[in-house]
Amino acid sequence: MCIGNPDGGDDAVGPYIADKLQNSDLLVINCGTTPENYTGVVKQNTPNTLVIIDAIDMGLTPGEIRIVSKNKISVFTVSTHGIPLSVLMNYLEQSVKKIMLIGIQPERMSGDMSDPVKKSANSLIEIIKKKNFSSIKTLA
Repeated sequence: MCIGNPDGGDDAVGPYIADKLQNSDLLVINCGTTPENYTGVVKQNTPNTLVIIDAIDMGLTPGEIRIVSKNKISVFTVSTHGIPLSVLMNYLEQSVKKIMLIGIQPERMSGDMSDPVKKSANSLIEIIKKKNFSSIKTLA
C-alpha cells in the first residue's frame, strides 16, 4: 500500500514508488490519500506481509528511511490522508499476518519531490524488489 498525494511534494513518494513497482511480481496498490478505500483489496488477497509506504515526519534528515512500529505512529506527523495509520493497521491486522510501515522523511510537502526523497525512493524500490527489509533501520 503506497500512500500519498502525487501533487504534494515529498508526499508523492508513495504514488511514485507504486508507479515504479507496477510491472513487478508484487501486488502494488497506489492508495493516494485514501488508503481506507483499499482495505477490501488487501483482505481479498490476504498477503503474508503487507508493506505500507508513506512520507512521515520523523525529525530525521530528508530522505531517511525507517521501519516505524505501530506504537510509534501516533508520535509522528503522517502524510496528508485522513485516517490515522494506526487505525488502518489495527483493522488490517485481522486479515494480514505481518504489517510493516515504512516511512520516508520528507523535506517539503509542496512542489516537486525533493532529490533526497526521490533518491531514497529509488533505493527503497530495490529493497522491496529483493525483499531485503532487514537492511532498513527501525525507528528507535
